[in-house]
Order: sequence, then structure tokens, then C-alpha cells
Amino acid sequence: MAGRFDYFVILAEMRTGSNFLEANLNGFEGVHSYGEAFNPHFIGKKNDTQLLGMTLPQREADPLALLEAMQGDGHAMPGFRLFHDHDPRVIAHVLSDRRCAKIILTRNPVESFVSLQIAAQTGQWKLSDMKHRRDAQVRFDPAVFETFLADLQEFQVQVMHGLQASGQTAFYIGYDDINDLDVINGLGRYLGCKQKLEKLDGDLKKQNPEPLSDKVENFDEMQEALAGYDRFDLTRTPNFEPRRGPAVPGYVAAANAPLIYMPVRGGPVTLAEAWLQALAPEGALQRGFTQKTLRQWKRQNTGHRGFTIVSHPVLRIYRSFANHILNPGEGGFAAIREVLARRYKLPIPTDPEISDADRRAAFLGFVGFLKGNLAGQTSIRVDQAWASQDALVQGMAQFTLPDLILREERLPGDWAVLAGQVGVAAPEAPAGDDMAEALRSIYDSQVEAAVRDVYQRDYMVFGYGAWA
Repeated sequence: MAGRFDYFVILAEMRTGSNFLEANLNGFEGVHSYGEAFNPHFIGKKNDTQLLGMTLPQREADPLALLEAMQGDGHAMPGFRLFHDHDPRVIAHVLSDRRCAKIILTRNPVESFVSLQIAAQTGQWKLSDMKHRRDAQVRFDPAVFETFLADLQEFQVQVMHGLQASGQTAFYIGYDDINDLDVINGLGRYLGCKQKLEKLDGDLKKQNPEPLSDKVENFDEMQEALAGYDRFDLTRTPNFEPRRGPAVPGYVAAANAPLIYMPVRGGPVTLAEAWLQALAPEGALQRGFTQKTLRQWKRQNTGHRGFTIVSHPVLRIYRSFANHILNPGEGGFAAIREVLARRYKLPIPTDPEISDADRRAAFLGFVGFLKGNLAGQTSIRVDQAWASQDALVQGMAQFTLPDLILREERLPGDWAVLAGQVGVAAPEAPAGDDMAEALRSIYDSQVEAAVRDVYQRDYMVFGYGAWA
């Protein structure tokens, strides 16, 4: 059976019908599935500790060796079942391997969850004759289901991203379709089989055919709990910002303390650097890190702390506007300012002595521009100075997470705690900029609403209310 695939994997979860699907695939000539070959507790079938001459410890030491053994076992199309809690090394390998056929089996997660609870209670994981069937009713636990669903969705996103990033497709099949002979034969053609099955496997039987209302003792409570799930993601805040990297070259370390500042641009960067400098007035701050030199710094500074600072979105965006657009001196964005005025018709005044009304109008115009800019609707870059703080902190996590996320409005107290954690005396907090005072003269509910409309995720993620 020569074709585009050397082997296959069934990407599924427990209680999705994977046993039945596997049994039918084994009905095709040349196709053989080795079960849960990479289950951390057994190899292939429950309680089995050897497969194709490999023991469990040997498989743990070199899982890809077992994969090679399958392909050399004489079957034209070998395969196996793979769940979210199986060997992550194998998951990563098969997702990137274009010679591996991906079969994605899904089922209503509530059905799977309830079936899993019943199987755990009865100890019956397969059924070949109804006379041996064990009945049970289970109690739905919303917290346990939440964890179950999160694991399921995380795995599905991992699979989807792996396929998208490598330009691959998969054969998707739902639980309700595994009893459809035409669909199973279509799956066989996908794998390269010329043969057609005449009938489906008759050994395995559906274990719990009753409706959920008969299988769940607190069915009304379950309905109420599930009603709180936003099936269509109606409350989701769309985010079209470009993904950020960790921006390591911008990190700043103290001269004589194991402290490193991971700036969120638009925040009180100058203030934070002044505080670090005050820890050792005669020493120079360390800058210009690479990922390599940052690793070295971490190894050399036992007990180190990395910190970043988030600000109220209104204050942060006003600071970025004032520093980079309104008065584009050193560090200003003169070219972007010109484009904003010329192409986007923002009322940006040229006279530094402007009224509060004109400054407010220019700021509101800038915030309106940012709504389209962050949504990818302009040709101007999404600069770090106004990218969402949520996106910037997530970017840091691509290399290392900050130990602490401080808040600008509580800096003197937070800095004292931070200094105490590394055993140094906290210097007096330096004076901040005058941005809060300048903002206060133009701030009102319309300004607040405009910024909130653009930075909904920052308000939600960091718990901010109205600026005061």
C-alpha cells in the first residue's frame, strides 16, 4: 500500500469511540493499529508492558525507536492512538511529520466526560455483549468538568496549530460518524486503502446509549452549570495585534542587586530606571542583554527577581501620546506624527503652547487611530509604546516570565517589597513625571470610554476600573 503516508495516528481522547474506530481500521488489509502505544502507564493495551520487543523503560528512554519498530513490523500502514496526556515528544513528532496521516476523532465533551465518570465508577471500559453491561448514574461536578474541558481544548489548539504551521490537513471524524460505513471506507481511502469494508466491526457495543438525563443524577444542576459556558465566545475580546517577542535587549539590571527590569513601553520606564540607579548611584546599569547573556546573568545572580510595571491604560496611552506624538523631541516619532496629521487628519497642533481643548481633541483623535492600528487596519507599525500591555507581557513569557508585575499607582510600596525580597535597602522613590497632572486637565468620561474601547483586554486582564 504505497502512498503519501507511512503510518497514521488517531488523535482523540478517552471515551470518544477510539476503540471502535481502531477496530474498524484494523479490518482493512495492511492496516494495523497498536493501541495506546505511548500511554505513560502501559504500552498498547492496559497492563501490557512490552510491545515489539520494547519494554516500558526502553520506550520511555527512546519513544521514537518504538515508532520505527512499528514501521518495520511488516504492516503496510501501522498506526496508534494518541491522547493529550500521552508522551509529548511523540505528539510533537507526529504533528510535524508529513508522512504521518492524522485522524482527528471528536465527541461532545459533556458526553465524553459523563461516559468517563461512568467507566471509572463501574470499571467497565469496553462492552462486547449487553448481558455484561454495568449500569451507573454519576454526579456532575462543574469544577472537575472545567479541568477536563481545559485539557481537551488545549490539546485541540495544539493539534490545530501544528497542522496550520506545517501546512498539513487531517481527516476529521465525529463520534456519531464512526458507525457510518461510507465514512469509514472514506477514511480507508484517505489512508491509501483500495479495499472497501462490507460491514463494520460487530464485537464492540455502545456502553451507555441512554440520554444524559438518565445518566446524570443531578441533571438539572448540570444544565444550570453548563448554561454559564459561552458556547459562541460572545464575550471574547478580539485581538488582532501581532505577537510579540520577549524584547530582551530592552531589559535593564541593577549594578549591585539581583534585580532586572523588563519594561512595558509607555509605562514609567524612566522612573523605574532611576530607582534601579539609586540602588547603586556610582554603578552603571547593565543593558543590551541578549538571551545568552541574560541566561548568564541569571546563573550568576542567585535569588534574582525580574519585574515589570503595568499602568492604567488611560495614563499609559496619554504618556505615549505626549512623549512620541504631541511633542516629538528626542525619542519622538516625527515621521508617524506627520502621517497621522496628513493621512489620517488627526488634529495634532504644531504650537507647543496649546489649550486643553485642543490637546484633548488631539488625544482623542490619536486613540481613535489606535483602534484601527491595533486591529491591523493601518500601514503604521503597532509600536511597543501603545501595544497592549497584555500582548507585551505575553511576549516576555516567550523567554522568561517576570517574577512580579508591579503597578504604577502603587510603586513606592511595591518597590520596598521587591527590595526586601533580594535583601537590599530600598532607596527613596524618585519623583515621577508630570503626566498624571497633565492628563487630569483633559480627562473625562469620554476619554475613559474611548481608551477602554481600544484596550478592553488590558482592563480585563489587569483589573482596571476608571482612572482617577
